[in-house]
Amino acid sequence: MAQNITDPIFHDEDKARAHIEASRWNGEVSCPHCGSLRVRRMEGKTQAGMFLCNDCRDKFTVRTGTVMERSHVPLHKWLLATHLMAASKKGMSAKQMERMLGVTYKTAWFLCHRIREAMDGAVPTGPLGGPNTVVEADETYVGGKAKNRATRKPAPKKAVVALVERDGHVRSFHVANVNAKDVRGLIVTNIDRASHLMTDESPVYTRLGREFAGHSVVNHSAKEYVTTGGFKHSNTAENFFSIFKRGVIGTYHHMSEAHLGRYTAEFDLRYNTRELTDGERAALILKGAEGRRLTYRRVDKLAA
Repeated sequence: MAQNITDPIFHDEDKARAHIEASRWNGEVSCPHCGSLRVRRMEGKTQAGMFLCNDCRDKFTVRTGTVMERSHVPLHKWLLATHLMAASKKGMSAKQMERMLGVTYKTAWFLCHRIREAMDGAVPTGPLGGPNTVVEADETYVGGKAKNRATRKPAPKKAVVALVERDGHVRSFHVANVNAKDVRGLIVTNIDRASHLMTDESPVYTRLGREFAGHSVVNHSAKEYVTTGGFKHSNTAENFFSIFKRGVIGTYHHMSEAHLGRYTAEFDLRYNTRELTDGERAALILKGAEGRRLTYRRVDKLAA
């Protein structure tokens, strides 16, 4: 569905509510507390969009049981923020979101993290690869350089490992240490053993490669980046990292280690839906918001 920021759902609260209700229930409202279909819309002096379940007698709205629950931000601003993050290839900072939505920075920051939680819910969960499929594994490091700091050393760099199917999906993770033990757990959990694994010459992958249908290595230290036939390379993973790094350097500037996993989920989602329109991607994120909660206390605790 094509959308732009002049769409009424981004400016009219009633139209925004109807849009989210249609996305979640498609005309058949069910109680998020007990699953009953015996519900009715409450009229009169009550919160707009309030429903009552005739079985469990609990009240609920379309926000209940989603990342929007207990938020006082209007629904049309939620939809606009979701669309903006879906359409921004290199991400959108909380400061920019603050200006565009007309909310406080704290609200914009938490709003963005909730949307990233929904993006994580929209990412495919099955194993990557399979028979006759190549999956590249590579790592990069996020953080500043000492030469760019005038007064103090930068924080230690944080490692991100990406698993990328050629012509397929990506799944990236923050890892505390790039070693054989930690990386093996990620790879064997997220890649089908029938896949052909493609890595660089790092010893982290040497023994691990024997667990897959095939394992090829490209030797970057010897300035080997692609073989003559074009099969042996990790350029697909490098391309993903180039987009991710543009977001780090040009948009976010700094990613807290506590929240780095949410940022990787954001870039994963946009990469995995690169064939979709912005409106289709935003609709997918809206579906991913269902059944997920993110409280400010939980986010604040991680940041501490």
